[in-house]
Amino acid sequence: MSALKNFTPSEQIKEWCKNTMIDYLGIEVTEIGDKYICGRMPVDHRTHQPMGLLHGGASVVLAESLASMGAALQVDLTKKACVGLEINANHMRAVREGWVYARATATHVGRTTQVWETRITNEAGDLVCISRMTVAIIDKN
Repeated sequence: MSALKNFTPSEQIKEWCKNTMIDYLGIEVTEIGDKYICGRMPVDHRTHQPMGLLHGGASVVLAESLASMGAALQVDLTKKACVGLEINANHMRAVREGWVYARATATHVGRTTQVWETRITNEAGDLVCISRMTVAIIDKN
């Protein structure tokens, strides 16, 4: 991710996602707020595992993508970079089709680290996955 001058956060995120896994999987950012970011991802052939269910790895891609972008929006990207240190995910419920929705929320925004929790739900609002990611904030070289 790089700093883009004179872009709104929404425009910046669209630019970051071009030609990436986020774009390929059909992940869309739907809302950006103060220390949170929301998105959705289709459950289809791109995100299925061989048994026709949402792949747990796809859920982690969604969680890490939103948390990383959320973290980047908290810092001056001309001076700092955000890099993932750790991510975990607990998968609660299977999804076969439709969309999953995610909300990543900062639980800690510090000078050198951030912690983000992402809750992924199905179309009925049932919890599908919960993830926590720790991000290091480092100086750019």
